Amino acid sequence: MRQAKAPASRSAGHFEGRWAMGFLDTLKTKLAPARDKVSGLAQQHGDKIDHGIEKAARVVDQKTKGKYSDKIESGTDRARHAVDRLAHRNDGSAPPEPPAA
Repeated sequence: MRQAKAPASRSAGHFEGRWAMGFLDTLKTKLAPARDKVSGLAQQHGDKIDHGIEKAARVVDQKTKGKYSDKIESGTDRARHAVDRLAHRNDGSAPPEPPAA
């Protein structure tokens, strides 16, 4: 009677080395146009994005009856900072400092 073979598992070594670096380089190259487009949209529509972030924060804070206000405020600050970083990626200026934790 033959024994069934166990499926081969991928070892961590499979993802190391040149294969992984080549894959990541290819991925970065393919995603660069999307990253640039998102950066441009963040520059163009930053005020609308900020308004949406603020509105979402207000709604969530109301729904949770203020229970998580500090966490919502922290998340809102982080989201705004991320948008600012994206918006300043292509304009040559330095991105703003991250909010204090």
